[in-house]
Amino acid sequence: MKQLLIVFVGGGMGTVLRLLIGKILPYSGTGFPWNTFWANLLGCLLIGLFNGYIIRSGDDSQSAWILFATIGFCGGFTTFSSFANENLSFIRSGDYSMLLAYTLFSLITGIVMVYVGILIEKYLHCFFE
Repeated sequence: MKQLLIVFVGGGMGTVLRLLIGKILPYSGTGFPWNTFWANLLGCLLIGLFNGYIIRSGDDSQSAWILFATIGFCGGFTTFSSFANENLSFIRSGDYSMLLAYTLFSLITGIVMVYVGILIEKYLHCFFE
């Protein structure tokens, strides 16, 4: 039950931050969906940072933090369902060039951001050690 509560709180915090990004970068339903794109990239960077810490520490005693940060916060913050829905809108409107650009750009930069997050955590660990 404790694990569920930890994930719930992290997810709630991630969801609220996602809402704020939607307020700052509203999406009208046409053009490039920057709000979802930036939320997903920031979420990828954060999960890279968190995973970098987990990989480096090799310490399972931090399992509550892992649940809160990766499954809860990043899971609530990132927006795969919005990403999929926006891509479906591009298909329906026949805007296949935007579909391709958004999908590839999101996928490639997302993977790069996870890796960058791991590298940043590694650098910070060395810097503060």
